[in-house]
Amino acid sequence: MSDQTQVATRLGAGAETAPAPSRRRGDILGRRWRMTAEVALLSLPALVVFSTFVILPVLMAAYYGFFRWKGYGPPVDFVGLRNYQVILGDPTFHAALWHNLIIVVMSLVLQAPVAIGVALLLNRKMRGRSIIRVLIFVPYVISEVIAGIGWGLMLQTNGAVNGLLEKIGLSGFKADWLSDPDLAIWTLMIIITWKYFGFATIIMLSGLQGIPDELHEAAAIDRASYWQIQWHITLPLLGPTIRIWSFLSIIGALQLFDLVFIIWGQYVAHTAGTSTMATYMVAEGRMAGNFGYGNAVAVVLFLISLVVALSYQRFVLRRDTEGALTGGNG
Repeated sequence: MSDQTQVATRLGAGAETAPAPSRRRGDILGRRWRMTAEVALLSLPALVVFSTFVILPVLMAAYYGFFRWKGYGPPVDFVGLRNYQVILGDPTFHAALWHNLIIVVMSLVLQAPVAIGVALLLNRKMRGRSIIRVLIFVPYVISEVIAGIGWGLMLQTNGAVNGLLEKIGLSGFKADWLSDPDLAIWTLMIIITWKYFGFATIIMLSGLQGIPDELHEAAAIDRASYWQIQWHITLPLLGPTIRIWSFLSIIGALQLFDLVFIIWGQYVAHTAGTSTMATYMVAEGRMAGNFGYGNAVAVVLFLISLVVALSYQRFVLRRDTEGALTGGNG
């Protein structure tokens, strides 16, 4: 048999054994359908839970917000957008919204520097570092109810704080920490900082531990000072962690309820200047027996939080999220 005949024979055999293009496409489509089915099956429980406990309550709140409803029986007194008109025109709600904005800004201003400074300290080798970490994190672990009751008792006019000031000869600094409108909001900020800066510190510390030591060593070899290293290397690389924590802090401040409600109550919070949108919702909705109005306030609070979250993700977190994505063409 000639060489040309042998080559032709091998090519013919290869053509017979090679799978048809339609079969290959069928196999690819089959694998894709199986992957889609697996993803759908695994994500179905989470989607059911999310839809039941998040999406459905939001839709129900939006529905009840169009009624004047007492909280029992089917809603029949349809008022349309009247509840929302009252909310947007109520000076009490404006004051609560303003207090939320103050809490958002002051939480970032007060907690971030303290948390970063303590995290830098705890990131260095030192004795008792583990114990200090635990002690810093303890206030965050304590429930808001216990923290609120404790601070409420200590900060009363005849409470432990004023009593301590009097005993150490600082009677002139005694004040109505909870009822004075000029002091109450700052009292709240001190309590919030004490309660949540431990959480911020742990997050910052985890971000610091992800920064390679080689960068610090290289900068030290180039005779950069400690503060130059922190300013030009540590803080820029800690940026994504700071932005994530800031997002969590902003959303938490917009939805703040428990500490204010426990310490000041539903009515004192407004007169003391510490009311929030969440306490306004409970006071004007549930406590007033107007659950339809309360649901409308909840919808407004949800929309404000959603707009803030989407705007923050669009303009602040966009670079971090885009950097975390990988292309699928590799």
